[in-house]
Amino acid sequence: MAVLVLAALVSLNASAARKRSKKKQKPQAEKVDTVSIDTFSYAMGIAQTNGLINYLQQRMGVDPKYMSDFLQGFDQSQLTEADMRMKARLAGMEIRQQVEGQMIKQVNRQIDDSLDLVNTQLLVMGFRQALAGEATYSTDSAQAITQRQLDFYHKQRMEKKYGKNRTDGEAFLKENAKRDSVKTTASGLQYKVITVGTGDVPTATDRVKVNYEGRLTDGTVFDSSYKRNQPATFACNQVIKGWTEALTMMPVGSKWEIYIPEAGKIPPFSTLIFTVELLEIVK
Repeated sequence: MAVLVLAALVSLNASAARKRSKKKQKPQAEKVDTVSIDTFSYAMGIAQTNGLINYLQQRMGVDPKYMSDFLQGFDQSQLTEADMRMKARLAGMEIRQQVEGQMIKQVNRQIDDSLDLVNTQLLVMGFRQALAGEATYSTDSAQAITQRQLDFYHKQRMEKKYGKNRTDGEAFLKENAKRDSVKTTASGLQYKVITVGTGDVPTATDRVKVNYEGRLTDGTVFDSSYKRNQPATFACNQVIKGWTEALTMMPVGSKWEIYIPEAGKIPPFSTLIFTVELLEIVK
């Protein structure tokens, strides 16, 4: 009996040991070094200021020596009347800098790339008086004056830069008109018939298919459907006036050479010469 009791005790002790062994093998949670939410919040606030001083100085124009004033504004939840007045004043200073530093330069570029012609003092005066309700002109009148003058300056610039194209083109057309094969219409369009067509003559609203080559008076080719091996299709009234006039005189099957003065193509004011072959009226 004693032996049986001893064996039972040994069995119980072994089972308990196995249970203890299993408990020891259970993985323990990783210990994390944490702080309270209050400490975390405070640290987060500090971390978020990284680079802020440089941002205030470089992007917002805040002088670091006035950080106490910045902090005073940071602590203030609402703008006082004095603050709003100062904000308006600062906006005025910023706009003045834009007027003198950007606007006037842009206007001068529109007039002449190489000259500073705008009277800065008077422009600033007009700007200020308009905002104060003291201007001599209404805004609409002032806009009309400036637009007319800008158009005039633009024409002057174009004439200065490309005027030779105009005079060369006029000389070419004058000599070209003397040729027996060239005809001139009342509008000044000149043309020469290369091939006489026998088909219908399109109206301005008809769509037509054409082959063409465009060149300058010096022979430079600037566009050609022949080179692309693809005729162009369009309505007669969707092209420049010289083309519209010529197409609405050409029977299908015709091939003309037309001379168009001052068509405004590249380069500006050049006389353009087109060989135009009217293939068909597109139905």
